[in-house]
Amino acid sequence: MAKTIQEINDKIRAGRAVVVTAEEILAVVKDKGVKKAAAQVDVVTTGTFAPMCSSGAYFNLGHTKPRMKLGGGRVTLNDVPAYAGFAAVDIFMGATAIPDDDPRNKVFPGAFPYGGGHVIEDLVAGEEVRLTATAYGTDCYPRKALDTLIRLADMNEAVLFNMRNAYQNYNVAVNLSDRVLYTYMGVLQPRMRNANYCTAGQLSPLLNDPLYRTIGVGTRIFLGGGVGYVVSQGTQHNPGVRRTDRGLPMGGSATLAVTGDLKQMSPRWLRGASFTGYGVTLAVGLGIPIPILDEEMLYYVSVSDADIVGPVVDYSEAYPNGKAEILAHVTVAELKSGEIVVNGKKVATAGLSSYARAREVAQILKDWISAGNFLLSEALEPLPGPESGYVFKPLAERPAIQTLTEGYSNVASVK
Repeated sequence: MAKTIQEINDKIRAGRAVVVTAEEILAVVKDKGVKKAAAQVDVVTTGTFAPMCSSGAYFNLGHTKPRMKLGGGRVTLNDVPAYAGFAAVDIFMGATAIPDDDPRNKVFPGAFPYGGGHVIEDLVAGEEVRLTATAYGTDCYPRKALDTLIRLADMNEAVLFNMRNAYQNYNVAVNLSDRVLYTYMGVLQPRMRNANYCTAGQLSPLLNDPLYRTIGVGTRIFLGGGVGYVVSQGTQHNPGVRRTDRGLPMGGSATLAVTGDLKQMSPRWLRGASFTGYGVTLAVGLGIPIPILDEEMLYYVSVSDADIVGPVVDYSEAYPNGKAEILAHVTVAELKSGEIVVNGKKVATAGLSSYARAREVAQILKDWISAGNFLLSEALEPLPGPESGYVFKPLAERPAIQTLTEGYSNVASVK
């Protein structure tokens, strides 16, 4: 029996929609089977809370008196540089930005105690941040310097815009070398003494709609504690990877570009994070409701941790050098057990994604829908899927640029 999103929304408005989380649906399917569960359940909610580096926020700060043109000038928030190459008072703060005076990895491994992700968290928490700016001055924007305190509430607009979130599956990171590695996947001990992973598994949004039947441009989502939307496939979207019989990708695949009003959001779901020896990022809470349109969708949302496999990759050699080498595939269930076996060796595991927080996101979204406070939206355009031929293309290897010693006569030969 097929349902439409409009029919499901009518049931939500009437308080009759049956909503369960992606964790709860497993028990429902076990008890009733796919066919009966599909007829009974209307929405399955998903969630994730994990570091998502490709995140940021743009702000319209409002005009000073006299007016000042920030575009082409220099702007910092709590000493963290923001991008000001737009117009008079529009700026963008990236999650991984760090102050100019941060020593970075000069004293290795660097601590990276504060950066763009922390600025965003502080603003969402209602704290004042120090805004400094310098500009070159024009006839219409004569002011050249600014040093003040500002809150999120003082800004005209504040919008979270994340260009790559909710990765559909990802690597399991290990270290085959003889030294400790400091990576965006955390600290990796030598000789494969630990393995780090980052996924919400059976609660993860894109693993519950692996072929993107219901998630696309315009999908309404939980984002950072408020309401957001999918605006596009994310950067590095790569649906054409090898998949299991359930249609689940066996490595990094789809990604989402998402946006939402930062003033609605909460510091519980947007947290600045520091990775020793690597840098700063932003942990983001994100959840997506999956409408159960038919039995096929119910089948997809009944995915369990035992169904999901991820590739084990060496971050000492294969990953940094762009080699397509996989040591093994392991299930999320195995990862969550605390130990996996790779090449006959037992390896302790740890997750960078919070399953407890993912469960909380899915439950909040369930509560919003059950109370009639959150309606589903129909995607205006689907994400490029496996059949589209859309493949993420990394930068091609290029020959090293040689120093030109004979004037400019051979410039044309440099490719």
